[in-house]
Amino acid sequence: MITPEQNQEMLFPRRTSIEEFKRRNRKIFDSKIEKTVREIVDRVRDHGESALRRYAEKYDGLGPGSDLYLSRTRLREAFASLPENDRKRLVRIAGQIRSFAEAQRVCQTDLDVAIPGGRAGHRVTAVERAGCYAPGGRYPLPSSVLMTVIPAHVAGVREIWVASPDVSPITMAAAWLAGANGLVAAGGAHAIAALAYGAGPVPPVDVIVGPGNRYVTAAKKYLSGEVRIDMLAGPSELVIIADDSANAETVASDLLAQAEHDEDAFPVLISLDPTLTEDVKVEMNRQLTDLPSAATALKALSSGGSLQARNLTRAVAWCDALAPEHVQLCIKDAAGLAGRLSNFGSVFIGELSAEVFADYGAGPNHVLPTNGNARTTGGLSVFTFLRIQTWTKMDLSDNLDRLIEDSAWFARQEGLEAHARAAEKRRRNL
Repeated sequence: MITPEQNQEMLFPRRTSIEEFKRRNRKIFDSKIEKTVREIVDRVRDHGESALRRYAEKYDGLGPGSDLYLSRTRLREAFASLPENDRKRLVRIAGQIRSFAEAQRVCQTDLDVAIPGGRAGHRVTAVERAGCYAPGGRYPLPSSVLMTVIPAHVAGVREIWVASPDVSPITMAAAWLAGANGLVAAGGAHAIAALAYGAGPVPPVDVIVGPGNRYVTAAKKYLSGEVRIDMLAGPSELVIIADDSANAETVASDLLAQAEHDEDAFPVLISLDPTLTEDVKVEMNRQLTDLPSAATALKALSSGGSLQARNLTRAVAWCDALAPEHVQLCIKDAAGLAGRLSNFGSVFIGELSAEVFADYGAGPNHVLPTNGNARTTGGLSVFTFLRIQTWTKMDLSDNLDRLIEDSAWFARQEGLEAHARAAEKRRRNL
C-alpha cells in the first residue's frame, strides 16, 4: 500500500531520453560481491557437503540436522499433499510448457550430407547432467522450477537437480512434476558451487541455469569456464510500445506487474500518443493505492520512465537500443511491428498478449536475457541443454585424393609438416 503523500511523489511516467536510459547503471554486482562469492565457491569446492551445510544454515535458514537433499520420493510426497485443484493446475501449466519445449526439440535434427571423399554430419544430443536454480527470496518462484527443469527433461538430460532455498510444498511439487531427480535445499553462491562441483549425492553438472540474485549471478559468472551457464541475469525489464489504440488501464497494470518484481526492475513506456502517457500516469497512481507490493513497485518505477516517439521507426530504434528482456506491443498493427524489432528476449504481440501469461506457462520460457544481452543471446530453452556433435566418414574415391592434396597443402602453408604427412598417409588406402 502507499500513502497519499507517496502517491503525489510518484515519478512515473517521467519524460526522459533514450540516452539517459542507456547510461543507467547496468552493473549487476560489484567487486565486493565478486570477492565474497569467490571465497564461498572455493570453500564449497574444497570442502563439499560440510561447507554447503554451513552456508545453508547461515544464509538459508536450514535447521541443524535438517535434510539438505530432498529425494524424488520426497518431492512426489509434496505433490500428493497439495489440494486437488492445485495439483490439476500445476499439471496443466507444466503440460503447456512441456508441449512448447517438445516442439522446439523437433526443430533440432541430426544431419547426414555428402562431402568430398565421403560423408559428414552431426547428431544432436543432450548434456548428461543439469542444475536448475530457483530463487527463494521475497518472491519464491516455483514457476522457474517448471521453466528450467522441463526443457532439460525434454532435451533428454539424464540427471537433473534443482537447488533452491525455498522448500515449500509447491516448489517441491513442481520439481517432481517437471522431472527433477532431487532438490538441494540451499540457495545463493554456495548452491551454485554445489551444482558445479558436486556435494553429497549431487554430482557435478554440465549446465547450470535459472535466475537468481546478485550472488547467484556472480557465482555463475565465476564458474562459467567450468560449466555451461544460460546467461547472467540482471533485474527484470519491460518495454511497452503503445499508440492511441492502447488501453491506459491495461498498460499501467502491465508496467506495475513488472515493477513489483524488484526495486531494480526497469519498466519503460514508449508512447506514440502524448495523451496516453498522461492517462497511464493517472491509472498507475490509482492502481498503486491498493497494491500490496506498492513500495517495491514505486522504487522500480522511479528508475523507469517514458519516451515520446514521433513515429514507429523511432520507437523501434529506441527499443532495439535498449534490447529489453520483454517487449509488449499495444498498437494497431502489432504483428507488423513485431517483424521490425531485432533485439529482445521475448515479444508479446497485441494488447491481449500479456507478458504475465508467459511468466506462468503459456508455453515460451520466462528465463530471458536482460541488461542488453538480448543483442547476443536468446532465452533459456530446450536448446540450452543440447550440443551438436559432428562426425566424418571417408570412403575410397578420387575425391579423397583431392582432399588429401588440399589438406597437405594447407598444413604446409601453416608450417605443420606432421599434419601434411598424416593426410598423405591415407594414400596407402587408395
